[in-house]
Amino acid sequence: VFLVCEPGMNTLQSVRYNVHHKGERGMHGTSKKQNGEKGRDSFVKVPPGTVVRDQKGRLAGELKEPGQVLRVARGGRGGRGNAQFKSDRNPSPRMSERGEKGVKRWISLELQLLADVGLVGVPNAGKSTLLKAVTNAQPKCASYAFTTVVPNLGVWHSDGKGKGDKNKFSGGRESLVLADIP
Repeated sequence: VFLVCEPGMNTLQSVRYNVHHKGERGMHGTSKKQNGEKGRDSFVKVPPGTVVRDQKGRLAGELKEPGQVLRVARGGRGGRGNAQFKSDRNPSPRMSERGEKGVKRWISLELQLLADVGLVGVPNAGKSTLLKAVTNAQPKCASYAFTTVVPNLGVWHSDGKGKGDKNKFSGGRESLVLADIP
């Protein structure tokens, strides 16, 4: 299983609901000493700035550059068929060797980049109301100052209907992360 840094992404939404990834299983060897086909690798796309940690919290890697690849789980080794044990004394051996299992591993993905756009301004100026209007975020909105005490995040998605809105406002991306900063 490999993680691939994809420049157009800005959230880990793609791996939020699909947490199990595994490579394809290889095929068995066939007659005439033919090897089996190798299984296909699994590639998971993540945004730039993704930090990968193992179960114990140790750093396993960091994906910063577009196209950068990080192997997070290695596949198993194939076994040996009876042709490997053939000899002059035993021309058709009835033994073989099983392959090894691949690695099973839980990892933690963290995104270093907090947001693409930060909303900063004087208290009670409507920053939280704007965030609530353009995203699905539910920040606390009230008519008194200093309502926002922690940063609120929201994701704006382009609907693709506006005249050039995908290119003009979002730099060609389909979504932007907005932060309401206290």
